[in-house]
Amino acid sequence: MSASSSPPSRVLVTWPHYDPDGPELGGALEQAGLAVQLAPKLGTRSREELLRLATDADAAIVSTDPFDRVVLNRCRRLRVIARVGVGTDSIDLEAATALGIAVTVTPGANEVAVADHTIALMLAVLRRIAEQDAAVRRGEWRRTGDAMPWQLSGTTVGLVGYGRIGRLVADRLSGFSARVIYHDPYDGGNSVALHALLGQADVVSLHAPLRPETARLIGARELALMRPHAVLVNTARGGVVDEPALVDALAAGDLRGAGLDVFTDEPPRDPRLLALTNVVLTAHVGGISERSVAEMTRRATRSVVDVLGGRVPLDLANPAVLDHARFAALAGAS
Repeated sequence: MSASSSPPSRVLVTWPHYDPDGPELGGALEQAGLAVQLAPKLGTRSREELLRLATDADAAIVSTDPFDRVVLNRCRRLRVIARVGVGTDSIDLEAATALGIAVTVTPGANEVAVADHTIALMLAVLRRIAEQDAAVRRGEWRRTGDAMPWQLSGTTVGLVGYGRIGRLVADRLSGFSARVIYHDPYDGGNSVALHALLGQADVVSLHAPLRPETARLIGARELALMRPHAVLVNTARGGVVDEPALVDALAAGDLRGAGLDVFTDEPPRDPRLLALTNVVLTAHVGGISERSVAEMTRRATRSVVDVLGGRVPLDLANPAVLDHARFAALAGAS
């Protein structure tokens, strides 16, 4: 078969609600001569399902699909995985690099949305919004006593992780006259020890990436260090928290409440967690807004067009891939 009659390269798109006709999305892929396959990830996706979808793909614009070593080794045609977002814990970067597969992310595109959502969860838990909403719908009018709300103003908020999102959260907290402390082993400034932060904070907010050293960073021992009236907020990754231990602490009244946007399994199915009334749950939407999604999907699409067009993409999560023989030609084109 001649090159002119070869079928177009195929782009698997698992990000939900991707516009196949948008001029900077599906339209840009079509203009580049690429074929789009939509397979939105709307819940848990198994390795087997992903293999059925991705084995013959040349590129992928993805959500949190499990691109582990087994999947990557089977995807012989795959040249680029464009992650809509910044988290790469669902992708084996080492395996991707060894196979010459570029992995790109979209840093900076959703940080404002995450920071806004973090504050929203703090307020929702402290002001007991979900509990109040449910009570009013039942015809109740509970304002004080055991329904008494709390407030964010004047509290001590501990941020675990003080990167770009943590700093944006701190900026927003200044408007609430909250005292902010933080723990970040990569920050040489005023970082405090984790145990000290947990013992002082009225609200603990997690902003650490999920890495081997941060997996279950907040476990039973750490939860026991927190004050009984404290609130835990997690807009980072579910795996940073020992979820069963958190449920135990909340159910026992050892913590006041929690606001969770991320979970060990997504969507969460633990009936104990779902039954708790002192927890506000959202569907991993912290980084999602009309603005952020438009920017993230545009940039992910651009990465695919660049790689399949023989150009070095921006925002590589595994820049060492450029040393791979598969990308030797790209290095001179950057």
